[in-house]
Amino acid sequence: MDIEQEIKEQISSNPILLYMKGSPDSPQCGFSSKATQLLISCGKPFSFVDILSNPEVRANLPKVSNWPTFPQLFIDGDLVGGSDIMVEMHENGELQKLIDTIESET
Repeated sequence: MDIEQEIKEQISSNPILLYMKGSPDSPQCGFSSKATQLLISCGKPFSFVDILSNPEVRANLPKVSNWPTFPQLFIDGDLVGGSDIMVEMHENGELQKLIDTIESET
């Protein structure tokens, strides 16, 4: 499987997926830290991919998503955006509504 196919598979198989620098426990940039804080505050489990330890994903995800920066949040296979969009959506309640539509798999 090529890397772009692998990325598409990750996106389609994880209801809430964050491509970020580092991990939720140890984010490696302020934007990734903010994004994980927002997702944690929404109260649903989410998956993540550390692009720093996956350089092929880091190099190819922008081609798949057509979005140049990180972090990148996908919900139900759709790109939501980066941390700035997440902050805006969190402030107006849209992020919580979107996440609440996801059926938890736990």
